[in-house]
Amino acid sequence: MSPEYPFDEAATARVVVDDTGTVVGWNEGARSLLGWAPAEVVGRPAAELLAEPAPPLPPGPRWDGTLALRHRDGRSVRVWLLAHHRPPRDGAPATWLVVTPLSGDGPLSPDDPLATAALMQSPCAVAVYDERLRLARMNAAMAEVTGLTEERARGLRLSEIGGRPQSDELEGHMVRVLASGRAEDVQTYTRTGGEDHAHAWLARFAPVTDAEGRVRGVCLAAHDFTDNYLARERLQLVNEASVRIGSTLDVTRTAQELAEVCVPALADFVSVDLLDPQEGGDPPTRFAAPLSLRRAAHHSVHPGNPMAVVKPGEVQTYPAGSPQADSLVAGRTIVASVDDLDAWLAWDTLRGERVREFGIHSTMSVPVRARGMTLGVAVLTRYRRPDPFTADDVLLAEEITARAAVCVDNARRYSRERDTALALQRSLLPRTLPDTAAVDAASRYLPAARAGVGGDWFDVIPLSGMRVAMVVGDVVGQGVQASATMGRLRTAVRTLADIDLAPDELLTHLDDLVVRLSEEAGGEGSPGEVGASCLYAVYDPVSRRCTMAGADHPPPLLLRPNDAPRAVELPPGPPLGVGGLPFESTELELAEGSVLAFYTDGLIDFPERDQDAGLRLLSEALAADSDSLDETCDRVLHALLPAGGVADDVALLLARTRGLPASQVATWDIPADPALVAPIRKQVVDQLDRWELSEASFTTELVVSELVTNAIRYGSHPIRLRLIHDAATLICEVSDSSHTAPHLRRAKTWDEGGRGLLLVAQLTQRWGSRHTADGKTIWAELALFDEE
Repeated sequence: MSPEYPFDEAATARVVVDDTGTVVGWNEGARSLLGWAPAEVVGRPAAELLAEPAPPLPPGPRWDGTLALRHRDGRSVRVWLLAHHRPPRDGAPATWLVVTPLSGDGPLSPDDPLATAALMQSPCAVAVYDERLRLARMNAAMAEVTGLTEERARGLRLSEIGGRPQSDELEGHMVRVLASGRAEDVQTYTRTGGEDHAHAWLARFAPVTDAEGRVRGVCLAAHDFTDNYLARERLQLVNEASVRIGSTLDVTRTAQELAEVCVPALADFVSVDLLDPQEGGDPPTRFAAPLSLRRAAHHSVHPGNPMAVVKPGEVQTYPAGSPQADSLVAGRTIVASVDDLDAWLAWDTLRGERVREFGIHSTMSVPVRARGMTLGVAVLTRYRRPDPFTADDVLLAEEITARAAVCVDNARRYSRERDTALALQRSLLPRTLPDTAAVDAASRYLPAARAGVGGDWFDVIPLSGMRVAMVVGDVVGQGVQASATMGRLRTAVRTLADIDLAPDELLTHLDDLVVRLSEEAGGEGSPGEVGASCLYAVYDPVSRRCTMAGADHPPPLLLRPNDAPRAVELPPGPPLGVGGLPFESTELELAEGSVLAFYTDGLIDFPERDQDAGLRLLSEALAADSDSLDETCDRVLHALLPAGGVADDVALLLARTRGLPASQVATWDIPADPALVAPIRKQVVDQLDRWELSEASFTTELVVSELVTNAIRYGSHPIRLRLIHDAATLICEVSDSSHTAPHLRRAKTWDEGGRGLLLVAQLTQRWGSRHTADGKTIWAELALFDEE
């Protein structure tokens, strides 16, 4: 007898043997069984107590069997033994505990209360059904479950006692057990006749056999494991929420996923209302009723959400007393019955009608909070489920909402950053393409669906002499940084194009700029990772020749009239930012009406197909007959891009070339004699009369006189004068073989010269100079007033 076991220990013979086979423990039960006193046995080998050879050492931690033991009086006693191997503990060595019972022989008498306690007093619900599967016996626990006494239910089938679809399923298991003689385990979640709410049951159907082993009935033992079942369901719902919520970086979709996860597992109708951000981009931090919330999503067990009063996207004001306002003001979850909402429902009559129509009885409003900010509120409603929300439901809803809130905040931050980057990029890209005499142009830009905006850009830049530059580029990376770098490169290209650099020279200067940007972006002596590709082309409508150079950019496709599209053979160039490597240009003659397609790799490069397949699709889309370049752009995007959006941003620029007729160009070779300037002016006036541009004669005479005189005085021979015009502009160009460019300066009062270029700048729309392989060209543009 001990404090841990206040009964007679002698009812069991107990022996403790260490791993060396020595007896270290011997109780009074062992003495009663074999007659040996503890002092006579402890410390001696246990093998001396065996009346037969020792069995092999058991391989596992437990062994049982019958052995012949040696009694103190010399006789042999056969005893069933149970042995347990106990590992070392608290410094004590490992031992074997060997036991055998000394009492409990024979079955209990039928009158012994312990004989009937196994069935009638068992806390587990037990029922016995006969060979016809009709109730024969059941204990008090089963009577409480069914809500019927044994006398009333005896003779009924399980399906008749339960009366539910689950009862029919359970009876099917009983039929199989009766036929096969093998037990079956079943789990079910149902409400029985004696319960107010549904419970989870683990039922075991076992055959009842007679002495000959024949199946005479079925025993049903049911265990209520509702707490474990609900805990598992809650854990499964939380796991499902972590998988389903936040699949996209879209605020509305994330809110919809939250509502769908909670229905019907937690509620019958769920609405998610979010606060509109303030000027800083974040939601308000303090709340006072009434509150304006925007419906982000809702979901119901009924298709079409007929109980919803507010449509997604609409803003509604919630007064004090409403679940939304009360929860946000209090900053915690609030569970309310419909009786607690009388004041609000009286104020909102339409909502009150829906509550009465569907029988809504409970609401739970949970603030949507993430990173210390309140983003909105989720309201869970029950009307089909009869039970109200419990404390466990509150914890579960708060856990799911907290996970969803982080996803909503991530989506909100991403949307804000993406909108900022988009606004930045669209402000840096041309809003409209200029109308030039050289080309008709159309363009499209699409940001990436998931990664956001990138660094793709395009531009059409009018140059002197009716020429036009076309450029398309792609900065490595995504986001605001790529957009900012793109803006700097586009500005640099425009600046370099304004001084009329050749395409290969322009890319060389642009490469130097990217190298400097990389150095600025780096830190601690290591360069940054700024890189880009670019394609720059210049088209002259007078000569109808196009010069282009590329920096690791896909070559354009060229569609000549009555021909198939094909890629331009462009010399390969290194990407911008490598530094120190040369760029080469190519020149080709283009018939009037030829179409050049400039694009970035996001248009043709997809994981689902290779670039060759993308180029084939692009060629097919370009080859389709269309007078409108805008329609062609749309057709190209529809043919090449997937419906769900693109992984990389896309820029597309189409340009159809125009040719300037020779009748709109006039050229004179100028002798090196200042006295011949006046006759040249007279020839220019006559040419303007033939062009019916007499109203521009006076200004053109002054400009031609000044430019030709400067070329004769300061330039080198040969000198050439060229006039070009279209419907809106007249261009005057004077070329010579000198590489010295003139500069505009302010003449002093007593200076006799130095005012000519200032006069040209005042009289013309714009003027400038460009270097050529043979020297330079000074040009000036005059607006023709009759263009309106």
